[in-house]
Amino acid sequence: MTRRTDWPEHAYSGPPHRPEPASAGDGGFAGHSDDESEGGSHPAEGVSGSGRLRGDRTGHGEGSSRRGRRRRGFGEPSAEDGDAFSSSRAEKGESSGDPAERARAICLRLLTGTPRTRKQLADALRKREIPDEVAEEVLSRFEEVGLINDSAFADAWVESRHHGRGLARRALAQELRTKGVDPTLIDEAVAQLDSEQEESTARELVARKLRSTRGLDRDRRLRRLASMLARKGYPEGMALRVVRQALEEEGEDTEFLGEEGG
Repeated sequence: MTRRTDWPEHAYSGPPHRPEPASAGDGGFAGHSDDESEGGSHPAEGVSGSGRLRGDRTGHGEGSSRRGRRRRGFGEPSAEDGDAFSSSRAEKGESSGDPAERARAICLRLLTGTPRTRKQLADALRKREIPDEVAEEVLSRFEEVGLINDSAFADAWVESRHHGRGLARRALAQELRTKGVDPTLIDEAVAQLDSEQEESTARELVARKLRSTRGLDRDRRLRRLASMLARKGYPEGMALRVVRQALEEEGEDTEFLGEEGG
């Protein structure tokens, strides 16, 4: 009979899985919906991994069990989180009298189905009244075996949220700060994107939204499109330049905008 170990590294086969981008992420930058507009509702703007815009996917043809579900974004808990361990050692461990065993069980349950940062797990352990010294020891051990990896989390977050939601570096950095990622790791992660990539994505987002603004006066079109980019964290100069060029291509007079810089 094989002896069961207290630590999960024996079952660990690599760094945290990097999920594919989501078409509908878990909340936009600064708490705004990407579909805010003054007329009608439209699919959320998103950019596919190949740089092409895409709307929501409905999952047709993938089986009735998936019908009606929306795709879960990176770092967003699944409906099944917590159920997978219904009769497992992890669930039993949470009711254990040993604080270290409880802490390990809580972390394993929370890491099932979605990555978490060290701060997110530390906050969860604090709420469950795990002593700080015990929590620190358990979290450090999870980092050693790769079950907690804030650097990989930040990289995956940037990739998913930029390609899936079109978020710019400023918005991505803000989201990662709220999740307790170290500033140095945030800088390294958002460095995956440069100004050229940001502007390319901004143009695609505007091109998608442009059609819904037709029929409005020029100023309202400008405000709506520029505000959409601002909510996603794009610099003001870049947003105005991209919107101006898009409106010019439709025959709008945009001389009043002048020449804004990036």
